[in-house]
Amino acid sequence: MRNSMKEVDFMEKVIHKEYILEGICCGNCAAKIEKSIKALHGIVSADLDFITQTLCISFKIDADTTSIMGQIREIIKCNDANVVIREKMQLAEGKKEIYLQGLCCTVCAGKIESRIKKLNGVKCVSVDTISQKMTIETDNEHPLPGILRQASEIIQEVEPDIQISYTTDPLKNDNKKCCQKVFLKKSFLAAGTILYVINMGLQFTQAVSFSVFLISYLLIGGEVILRALRNISKGHIFDENFLMAIATIGAFAIGEYPEGVAVMLFYQIGEGFQRLAVSRSKKNIASLMNLRPDFVNLKINNSIQKVSPEEVAVGDSILVKPGERIPMDGRITNGISSLDLSALTGESLPRDVKSGDEVMSGAINKSGLLTVEVSKEFGESTVSKILSLVENASSKKAPTENFITTFARYYTPVVTVAAVVLAIIPPLIWAGESFNIWLYRALAFLVVSCPCALVISVPLTFFGGIGGASRNGVLVKGSNYLEGLNHIDTIIMDKTGTVTKSVFSVHSIIAQNGFSEQDILYYASCAEKYSNHPIAESIIRAFGKTIDTAQIVAHEDIAGYGVKASIDGKTVYLGNSKLMKMYAIPYRPVYDVTGITIYLAVDKKFAGSILIKDEIKPDSRKTIQGLKTLGVRKTVMLTGDTKASGEAIAKEIGMDAVYTELLPQQKVEIFEVLEKERQGNGKIVFVGDGVNDAPVLARADIGIAMGAMGSDAAIEAADIVLMTDEPFKIVSAIRIAKRTQAIVWQNIIFAVVIKIVLLIFAAVGMATMWEAVFGDVGVTVLAVLNAMRAVRTGSMMEMQ
Repeated sequence: MRNSMKEVDFMEKVIHKEYILEGICCGNCAAKIEKSIKALHGIVSADLDFITQTLCISFKIDADTTSIMGQIREIIKCNDANVVIREKMQLAEGKKEIYLQGLCCTVCAGKIESRIKKLNGVKCVSVDTISQKMTIETDNEHPLPGILRQASEIIQEVEPDIQISYTTDPLKNDNKKCCQKVFLKKSFLAAGTILYVINMGLQFTQAVSFSVFLISYLLIGGEVILRALRNISKGHIFDENFLMAIATIGAFAIGEYPEGVAVMLFYQIGEGFQRLAVSRSKKNIASLMNLRPDFVNLKINNSIQKVSPEEVAVGDSILVKPGERIPMDGRITNGISSLDLSALTGESLPRDVKSGDEVMSGAINKSGLLTVEVSKEFGESTVSKILSLVENASSKKAPTENFITTFARYYTPVVTVAAVVLAIIPPLIWAGESFNIWLYRALAFLVVSCPCALVISVPLTFFGGIGGASRNGVLVKGSNYLEGLNHIDTIIMDKTGTVTKSVFSVHSIIAQNGFSEQDILYYASCAEKYSNHPIAESIIRAFGKTIDTAQIVAHEDIAGYGVKASIDGKTVYLGNSKLMKMYAIPYRPVYDVTGITIYLAVDKKFAGSILIKDEIKPDSRKTIQGLKTLGVRKTVMLTGDTKASGEAIAKEIGMDAVYTELLPQQKVEIFEVLEKERQGNGKIVFVGDGVNDAPVLARADIGIAMGAMGSDAAIEAADIVLMTDEPFKIVSAIRIAKRTQAIVWQNIIFAVVIKIVLLIFAAVGMATMWEAVFGDVGVTVLAVLNAMRAVRTGSMMEMQ
């Protein structure tokens, strides 16, 4: 069924907030924090992703969020005192935060604030020299981009040295305290390692050797010991810090000084490698989606100005030079070129464009100079939506991720108790057994047992899989949906725009009762004048003349039937056979299963029919075959076409079932029927592109929207967005999901098997501390390296 977050949205009103937990990189701590927050009164749901350091919370609408946030901060601090909590600002429409790097003069800040307040449309403005930030709010009558443009000019006039940023917090990027801590930690680790190597290579007296080992140990592992003690004081005992502290202190207690230092050294190296892997994985995703433009060439009168994308309004003209990325969605008004869409759609071949064509932001202009009229503000553009989708994708966790975090929560206390039993019971049962030997075995047992390999590699794999999918032009809104693609039972596909091209054309006209073909096109074009449906556009295009709207006195849309209009003083009926029957108009039916028949009557006198055809997409049949190969049990097509037409198309592409002559609201009813017919826990997937598909997209276990030409409503409701109109991308998405799932299970099986073997070896004395270190750090490193393969799944799918 749907994930909890979506269920919440339907069931009750909630307040959604997101927070950045800077510094958190421990999967166990993240799982504990998430569990504790979920248990708080007033919390509907909570998801913490330690890879992106993002905490997503849904509060009840009547909850005391201030009090709850106080409790949440305490929970976070109890688990990791070094974490810095920062709320992601969810600004209202017409409100924007601007970072002013280099602003330190309060007098200048006052001047900037005073001048900007006087701009038309500015409701309020606040400039803060401490945070070097300005918040500006406008009314609904004045577009925000234009005001931002004027505000930036004022800022540069008052203080030319200020660097304006709409996205980057200069204080966050210039955090000297954080840099100092990292430098200090690296210095301690380096110094401790050098002392350890010197002590191992040279012969010292026992006292000196012990002292050097102890100093080395404290330099390398002092932070781990302090974290363990702090967590114990707060009642959080069982974590990897505790395991490493007990194991290494125990090693010192029984005289195994080199092993004690080595375990802590390799543990710290492993932790550093994990942080590096997470950081590199995030950078890989960022590089895949490195679409945000740094500037826009804005045409103002006869000059060109470089401005920020946020300063450009709908209707403005921008210039895109060869080699530049198109910064805003819009329509080409001048120029011819070819566009590289690979970063958006995964297409390897460039696409030729000319004046009048629509273009998406994020595409690279390969050759000619283009002038583009902006159709959407930057916040609503394709680039912004892609960046938002990818950034927030990992907040929705897959069931496997949730299982691993739950498993680790219970696993650590169990192995700790097992280690205590291993150290104490055998010497008491068997006479003559050395306590030190069994204690050593128990300590090695503890080192092996650390669950880091699973806790970090599983979410890292899903994170990489989502990035690989985005490279292939498939945007997945959460790892739960990526995993769900492995368990599809039924795929339901809308016909128009999904299976077919949605490029309609008038194929033939049959005139009746004294009306000519031109009469039919005239009345039909007038009746469809106010419609933006592709069929209506094809009729108007076929008429090819200017329509005098003064002749259209009345107009009524009849959903699922057609149109009734008053034209030239005559009542015109245009629609399907059901419309003719509704008004008891005798008509001559046309039987052509390859197209759509539109009937026309004037003053209830049948005038004739128009046959319109829609071309099937070239990869539709291949898509259905691919879905069958991948194990999808049932494929279904929904359409408002006639039974004959729908069945002909379904048979041609190989669909298992088709439902025809459907009204928009009937799609949900059919979905509910198919939902009851599903086998086991298999998922039901719906693929669509239109506004009337949004309700079914939201109801499906996984909703897939055709992104390139899909409506905003469909994209918003969908869980997966295809950036092209190719249905075969669904097959690619499933293949990526299966490969990602395979890597997840490779890591799980590998980590569990190696650890079980080494745990047994440690318990019977066949594994020393050195083997135990491999069982912990080595397995973690190998699992993380394997997990990072997932980000390459997109490019591998392209080669298949």
